[in-house]
Amino acid sequence: MEAQTRIRMLENFVKNHQNSLKSLFQRKRSSNSSEDGGFDSPGLSPRPIPQLSPLANSVVARCSKILGVPTHELQHHFDIELPESVKQLFTYARNFLEFCSYQALNCVTRRPDYLSDKDFRRLTYDMMLAWEAPSVEIDSQLKETASPCNRQEEDEDGASLFYSSSTNMAVQVDDTSTVGREAFARIAPACTVVADVMTVHNLFDALTSSSGGRLHFLIYDKYLHSLDKIIRAAKNTSGSINLQLAEGEIILDVDGTVPTQPILQHIGISAWPGRLTLTNSALYFESLGVGIYDKAVRFDLATDLKQVIKPEMTGPLGARLFDKAVMYKSTSVMEPVYFEFPEFKGNSRRDYWLDICLEILHAHKFIRKNNFKETQQLEVLAKAILGIFRYRAVKESFHIFSSHYKTVLAFKLAESLPRGDMILETLSSRLALLNITASPRSVDGFSYAKQQAKLSPVAFLTLVRLGFTLQNDSNFDGEEMAMGDLCAGEPNPLEIAVKQSVSDIGRAEAAQETVDKVKVEGIDTNVAVMKELLFPVIELAGRLQLLASWEDPFKSIVFVTLSCYVILRGWTRYILPCIFMCSAVFMFLRRHFNKKEPVKAFKVEAPPNKNAVEQLLTLQEAITQVEALIQSGNIILLKIRALLIAVLPQATERIALLLVLIAAMFAFVPLRHLTLLVFLEAFTREMPYRKESSNRWRRRLKEWWNRIPAAPVQLIKLDENKKKK
Repeated sequence: MEAQTRIRMLENFVKNHQNSLKSLFQRKRSSNSSEDGGFDSPGLSPRPIPQLSPLANSVVARCSKILGVPTHELQHHFDIELPESVKQLFTYARNFLEFCSYQALNCVTRRPDYLSDKDFRRLTYDMMLAWEAPSVEIDSQLKETASPCNRQEEDEDGASLFYSSSTNMAVQVDDTSTVGREAFARIAPACTVVADVMTVHNLFDALTSSSGGRLHFLIYDKYLHSLDKIIRAAKNTSGSINLQLAEGEIILDVDGTVPTQPILQHIGISAWPGRLTLTNSALYFESLGVGIYDKAVRFDLATDLKQVIKPEMTGPLGARLFDKAVMYKSTSVMEPVYFEFPEFKGNSRRDYWLDICLEILHAHKFIRKNNFKETQQLEVLAKAILGIFRYRAVKESFHIFSSHYKTVLAFKLAESLPRGDMILETLSSRLALLNITASPRSVDGFSYAKQQAKLSPVAFLTLVRLGFTLQNDSNFDGEEMAMGDLCAGEPNPLEIAVKQSVSDIGRAEAAQETVDKVKVEGIDTNVAVMKELLFPVIELAGRLQLLASWEDPFKSIVFVTLSCYVILRGWTRYILPCIFMCSAVFMFLRRHFNKKEPVKAFKVEAPPNKNAVEQLLTLQEAITQVEALIQSGNIILLKIRALLIAVLPQATERIALLLVLIAAMFAFVPLRHLTLLVFLEAFTREMPYRKESSNRWRRRLKEWWNRIPAAPVQLIKLDENKKKK
């Protein structure tokens, strides 16, 4: 009975996935796709190419049908149009496959509904599979290294076919038809809406986070389905939300419409629920009134208003309790505005909105920094918009949130990566080659040779073809050839710049891990660690204080004599260089003699443990001390202000005469002599012969300072009504 049940399960599974299993060598075409240059074009008989594997020949045959060009003519164009460097013997098959794939995808993506076409999804996935085994030799090697025994053992396990996660099930059912990182990185960016050259590796890591670094078709299909769903929803959102948008503004996401997931706007101690909307130019917040939304308040992200967007803590009545808010601050608002995203577990909503808002802000900063023209501006904004759509698709389908260095948002990635400015410089140089009026296609459908000279704004044209409008008077013609930023057989400059930057991530992350490990909690514990780290400095200061107290007259006299000699000889300028040289020699010696020895932990004697109440009292005491220091500093500044504006005329006259005397000394007395006088006056105060007189002078100076009044201060409170506006 168990065997029969298992056989029935396998038969049902094969029936449900019959189309996917047959798609390696033949595809079922609909009548609609045969029209308009679909995947079938009758009258073409594909001719197999001997150098290619069966799967690669299948992909090339489908590409020839899409382009309406026989396979031998495709090979002829490849041979005459591309440089010799990409036609080497060992890379010929793979580069030719890339050439055919790029041309076919460029033709297919001219239709607005290609993401919803299952044939398109399977074709792009088959391109990736064929890229990994493009030639007969590589294909045979992969078949030899495959291990069907492991799959049989897994199928024999009674519970191997059913998992709660669709990702695990996909890998378990068929672990041979999976795609690797490099194949995905070479094919997916050819369809601009699917992936971007700058973030394609991070996107692959996100899609394969639970599948062992290999991409299965079910995961890839789910991602494209979610991406198509999000793009359709974004197009429909513009008509359902009543906002007065500027020309070319596109609504990217809306939150706060569900009563159980509100968004609170905090200004001061006031908070209002409402709806938050992000476009490619601004943030809009609509306060919720009695059943309707009030007029939206616009927070500009495009103009240079010194905007600051960062995570922040907030809570009721201004209390900093919950780390679930985004702060917006600019010169256009009187005080910072906080948008709180309440949720029971974690702060994923806040992190998502923080990321997409920063992506738009960084994109506009990049535009202003490089003074781009209209074409380049549209391309940059379109790249940011498509990145946000991809981010939403990954988040909603797989519930994955990228880390600091693994984001799928291009401009945020460039801001976070080491040497990210080099990535942006490379992107700027590529954008300088953009041409909105690309050369029309030739009779046979090719203009590949001119790709290097001029590039089309593929991200902008992709958005237009998907149904979005960034400008009304666009020069875009639907029949134009949108040549992308990929070349068959050649690495992309942006990909090279990203790889060079990513090479430094490992050291940065390792250093950050050490920082996280040494962080300690508690004010008293941090003070103990700081005292131990500053022990040499504290010890040196104690020794100098002991010498200045003249408790040991012999040592003090020797120190004063040597110091005076150094000052008179002008050797003080060599003190810092000597310290730096000694430190460098010490570091070189440690580097040479301690190559393999592990770093010893820095031992600190921990203070006694304190409960929560004691820690709060310690914190309150520390805050009180800091407040007292700030008050003392303000009093000193106000008394100096009183002396400057002659609140006490007699004291002001004395200070003025003293300043004249000091100015004359700096003008006529050598600097080393002045330094010697200051050193002797400060270091000999505690001498037995000067101690009494020094104490008397300090007392008179303190009494004189106490008699000086502070300049008046008037505090003006802002009107609460103006604050709300």
